[in-house]
Amino acid sequence: MLDKLMNGPNSERMPVLFIGHGSPMNAIDSNPYTKTLNSLGEKLPKPKAILVISAHWMTEGSWITEMPKPKTIHDFYGFPQELFDVQYPAPGSPEIAKFIRESVQHPRIHADTEMWGLDHGTWSVLRHLYPAADIPVLQLSLHMEKPVEYHIELGKQLSQLRDKGILILGSGNLVHNLRTIRWEPNAQPYDWAVEYDEWLKARLLDRDFSAVLNDFHRTEAGKMSIPTMEHYYPLHYVLGAADSADELKFEYEELQNGSISMRSFSLGRG
Repeated sequence: MLDKLMNGPNSERMPVLFIGHGSPMNAIDSNPYTKTLNSLGEKLPKPKAILVISAHWMTEGSWITEMPKPKTIHDFYGFPQELFDVQYPAPGSPEIAKFIRESVQHPRIHADTEMWGLDHGTWSVLRHLYPAADIPVLQLSLHMEKPVEYHIELGKQLSQLRDKGILILGSGNLVHNLRTIRWEPNAQPYDWAVEYDEWLKARLLDRDFSAVLNDFHRTEAGKMSIPTMEHYYPLHYVLGAADSADELKFEYEELQNGSISMRSFSLGRG
């Protein structure tokens, strides 16, 4: 498989995705969001492998999972047992992980053969996109000590994987404030969450990626929407891996729990 990936003809250029994952309960719920992911998975070209940058793997250094059978990680608490029982038994691919590490010249990406696996930022999304769990999945960690530019540049280097049939997926939330979360059903979103979500949508439509990646804390709405960076950094990899020929499509738009944006979009060839 690795020989075909490295030396075979380039496949159809894969899109890149940013998916808002929200509450872990979305993994087992059936709602407009999960049904959208079901439909999106059916429309996308089937990838040879999936590389996920999840908000929930924060490390010193950049790491990639390099085990043949990544475990399903239940990295949360206080939810129903049904959620803890979920498994997403997608294979890994040490060969593809090594290929990715060798394809990125700088920074060095380290191989993780046992520490991590697939956290809920990955499997809660993929079990709706690709419920058969038959595509190799790899996770790339977030080097939290590095500035914005580090994540963007790494995303640019990863963009070459798109021509090898590898789907790059960033999983986070563009508005994510757990301190103000509302758990009641059909909770109304905060005004500041709506303001920032709409500002971000407008900047993306204008292709003003520089503002998206650098100006997010210039307003009070931005500061409230992004109190910490881990759910925002996956966006940097997605925009870094995009190019000017990509068509932007918003796949889903919603604010859940008052302060969580489920905005999800694709960048691809249409």
